[in-house]
Amino acid sequence: MTAELENLLGYTFKNKKYINTALTHSSYSNESNGRYKSYERLEFLGDSILGLITSEYIFIHCPSLPEGDLTRLRASLVCEKTLFKFSQSINIGKYLKLSRGEKRSGGANRPSILADVFESMVAAIYLDGGMSETQKFVLKFIKSELINLDIHKMQDYKTDLQEVCQKNPEETIEYVLADTSGPDHNKIFSVEVRINNNLIGKGEGKSKKEAEQNAAKETLKMMGY
Repeated sequence: MTAELENLLGYTFKNKKYINTALTHSSYSNESNGRYKSYERLEFLGDSILGLITSEYIFIHCPSLPEGDLTRLRASLVCEKTLFKFSQSINIGKYLKLSRGEKRSGGANRPSILADVFESMVAAIYLDGGMSETQKFVLKFIKSELINLDIHKMQDYKTDLQEVCQKNPEETIEYVLADTSGPDHNKIFSVEVRINNNLIGKGEGKSKKEAEQNAAKETLKMMGY
């Protein structure tokens, strides 16, 4: 099974522990009483590496775009919806290690999980093969997605809110995770937007990123934008 996935990834791991960890959901780790590590730490690293590779590529290849459009473009390329699509294209859900309950509830096809696993796989390739191999892997997807994107139709509410608040340099924005609810396989995140420590807007989503975008959208509405 590992060789089959490596063929789809276009990368062969020297140390198989990286790919195995990248595919291990926390539910499987918990079910094994921690015998197997979950991909959560890899996901953290992969998120940063993915952002760096994407930022560098669009900075070089989209020289006419101003900062705001570059930010929106990057956000669209690394958002949950796009990463979910990337994972689907290589059928990565087939190889996930999930608990019995998570499997029954459809975790192998859940957008939030598949997006997280794409990030964890980016980190796994980076740790095993270095930045050059990671760039090859990431850019296959980024280049393909860029062909289909219209940057003028993209909406990044967090960036829009940041630009509004920058008009008053003394204002500071903070996104606060206020609550999480629901079972592990279907969590709902609630985020508050605080400007100068004052609660302005709230938002919910199936991931923290989605909740932050919805909270920023609500805040802009409250501010009359």
